[in-house]
Amino acid sequence: MAKTAEILEIPATITERGQTTVPAAIRKMLALGKHDQVVFRALADGTVVIAKKVAQVEDGDPVIGKFLSFLARDMANEPSRIRPVPRSLVSRGKDLVKGVKVDLDAPLADDEA
Repeated sequence: MAKTAEILEIPATITERGQTTVPAAIRKMLALGKHDQVVFRALADGTVVIAKKVAQVEDGDPVIGKFLSFLARDMANEPSRIRPVPRSLVSRGKDLVKGVKVDLDAPLADDEA
């Protein structure tokens, strides 16, 4: 029998100016930092989804961009179909990169012909 995904629900207060603070747990889940932006997606059933706004890269791969746009639309239109990644897959991924050191700030090496 399939296990249903748990939903995290955290209350927040709207100020007189219509503002609120994104709760720390949500900021952590979305990997939000200072000055990051979010988008709100209102669904037909009255549900609102908050997501990290992804910067559009003008030189980006058009196929990847279209695929990511498709995923975003599909998740917004069919949120009930979203499932958590199985722990076994996460564990397998961690095992594959165990001990691998990557400097994300280092420049990429030129392609060698």
